[in-house]
Amino acid sequence: MKILILKPSSLGDVVQALPVLRLLKRRFPQSQIYWWIEAGLAPLLEGDPDLAGVIPFDRRRWGQPANWLAIWRSILWMRAQDFDWVIDLQCLLRSGTVAWLAKGKLSIGLDEPREGARGFYDIIARRPPSSRHAVDWYQRVLPLLDVPVHRDFTWLPARPEIAAALRKKWSMDQTRWLALQPGARWLNKRWPAAFFAELIQRLAAGFPDYQFAILGGDEDKPLGRTVAGAGDRCLDLTGQLSLPEMVEWIRLCKLMVTNDTGPMHVAAALGTPVVGLFGPTEPCKTGPYGQLKHVLQLDLPCVPCLSDRCASPRPLECLRALSPAAVFQAIQRRLAEA
Repeated sequence: MKILILKPSSLGDVVQALPVLRLLKRRFPQSQIYWWIEAGLAPLLEGDPDLAGVIPFDRRRWGQPANWLAIWRSILWMRAQDFDWVIDLQCLLRSGTVAWLAKGKLSIGLDEPREGARGFYDIIARRPPSSRHAVDWYQRVLPLLDVPVHRDFTWLPARPEIAAALRKKWSMDQTRWLALQPGARWLNKRWPAAFFAELIQRLAAGFPDYQFAILGGDEDKPLGRTVAGAGDRCLDLTGQLSLPEMVEWIRLCKLMVTNDTGPMHVAAALGTPVVGLFGPTEPCKTGPYGQLKHVLQLDLPCVPCLSDRCASPRPLECLRALSPAAVFQAIQRRLAEA
């Protein structure tokens, strides 16, 4: 059996969709499964033991006519594979079109009304109750394919060679590490960097045997500098790690304090204890899976607004009113439970 999964982005969404891959492979161990993914995220899945291959694409190139021939060749390659199943977990116009063009024997997607992708599928997994988490939402396709849903799988398999290199480079075994993620794609999902800095000062006083790793991409470097300036036990890793290295860093940390962003979902998948800081988004749908009780979110009339722009007369009150003292207390409780 040959299966194609379409879930190109984002980091958090791809991580939350990985149980679909794991359960398909458990049910059909001899199957060949491929994943269509945004090129920048491909390293997350390259070499994955459950995948026969990764099909990267560059979203920025789709609108450029000079690249259409290369895109069409990729589509032709998919068609030549004669996939038995094409499973679209993105369910937008682009992925729905690819699902149709791939010409699998059976196409299945989610009941997502945006952009009309439902019209491309042979089978549609109906929308669950509004409170259903994204991880469970993606898995709605599995019973329709006679695939049992359970939790007996490794979400993100370890990469021992990468972990060993990290331990050697940063002497990680000589101390306990706590990770902090000050960035997020939406500006109004970012707890203030100055609050992260104050939190580190409290943590340094309360936990003298911990050091603090600040995670993030190149775009988070200004935040990293602000947070790392809070003390000499900080290691600013913003812009320094590959995607697989970031995963292994989070695996090796004792706890992660994070905004609602992709690395938070990595931590949840790894079972790394999380304290999640939420403002405009809905934790029951996109919070750290299995750790929702460790999300901090203020009870305000505008929360959750689900908007990437704050319209409150008190800008970003949903995060600015969440004090470093309250977050520190949540970390104390979380570490006591871990």
